[in-house]
Amino acid sequence: MLIIIYIFHQYTSETREIPLMKITDIQIVVTCPGRNYVLVKVVTDQPGLYGWGDATLNGRELAVASALRDHIAPLLIGRDAGRIEDTWQSIFRGTYWRGGPVLMTALAGIDLALWDIKGKQAGLPVYALLGGPTRAGALAYRHCDGRDAAEIADNIRAAHALGYTVFRAQVDVPGEAQFPDTTWIDSTTYYQPFEDAPYLRAIPRLFEALRHELGETPEILHDVHERLTPIQAARLAHDLEPYRPFFLEDPIRPEHKESLNIVRQHSTTPLAMGELFNHRWECLPLITQQLIDYVRVDIAHIGGISEARKIAAIAEAYHVKMAFHGPPDVAPITHAANVHTDMAIPNFGVQESSIFPEEVADVFRGTPTFADGLLRVSDAPGLGTDVNEAAAARYPFQPGGYLPTLRRPDGSVQDW
Repeated sequence: MLIIIYIFHQYTSETREIPLMKITDIQIVVTCPGRNYVLVKVVTDQPGLYGWGDATLNGRELAVASALRDHIAPLLIGRDAGRIEDTWQSIFRGTYWRGGPVLMTALAGIDLALWDIKGKQAGLPVYALLGGPTRAGALAYRHCDGRDAAEIADNIRAAHALGYTVFRAQVDVPGEAQFPDTTWIDSTTYYQPFEDAPYLRAIPRLFEALRHELGETPEILHDVHERLTPIQAARLAHDLEPYRPFFLEDPIRPEHKESLNIVRQHSTTPLAMGELFNHRWECLPLITQQLIDYVRVDIAHIGGISEARKIAAIAEAYHVKMAFHGPPDVAPITHAANVHTDMAIPNFGVQESSIFPEEVADVFRGTPTFADGLLRVSDAPGLGTDVNEAAAARYPFQPGGYLPTLRRPDGSVQDW
């Protein structure tokens, strides 16, 4: 016993301590290469060691930028950049009024930058810090929306030729305003007047037509975008069941989550939800009651990787998979964070992929790559992304980039 204690003492006394990395500066960059992004650069006292994070909240960019610049950044100067969890807890709990999209997006920007720094310090990609890869890449899906089933089928064929095997289908609903002639592969119906009855008739017919045209192999999903009441959502999920959707996304609003019980009772169609959630407690009842099959949280809006991996761990215990939100209105930094997390967690399901504006390539480096149905990140240390600050300065913030307010034909406001 004495020998064992002595050997242990010798080992611990020689263990190398990781040097402190003090945060010396936090810079907020608001840029618009095709659309607005809020970026966070955390600089340390180690020469050349910094990290980039993404704190983009579509339509409320300047509110997040102010929260970072005026409230959060002053608290972090001089702190150890390596204490990611402690920093997360101090920002989240220290505000007293916790949560909300503005504060959680600001927190995500800091969190991603600190993970980027941690990986660079270790000389490892972030997915290696999260436990190493559990797969070769992240299965990705492509938006293949269109004016009618024929156009969507053509878009699915085109996406399949690129290597995609999972596809999202949104269709123009008969009787509503039509897509403009400039329709591109990621167009959606979200700018049109909306009425429930024609919508509830159109979507099952769309899936019937797509199955008739494309067969049983393509995995196709549909996003309701929280537009339906619980009983309407139950009807839609039931009517779609014969066509086996990959999942039905956001069938109801998230404010009264327990209403998903009604949808679940009437259908075995897989359900996905979460892009409007801001932290794990909003997901918790849906996971523990197994009311959803996929968690759709957005890493940029839930406080970053630190929160994402906790949600994934909770979901794993209930056989619920992760399908992180990945629209083009979050920067390539978050998309890289998505794929790093996808690579490491065991209960990954599918990853939304995006088409960025062409100007994005001027500002960002290290965007995830796609091949053979999978999104991949490089083995570069950290998140593998970087920002050309001089290029970012050439694309100033553009005001007025808000999400549209959807209305019904009678002029009343409808959830977007």
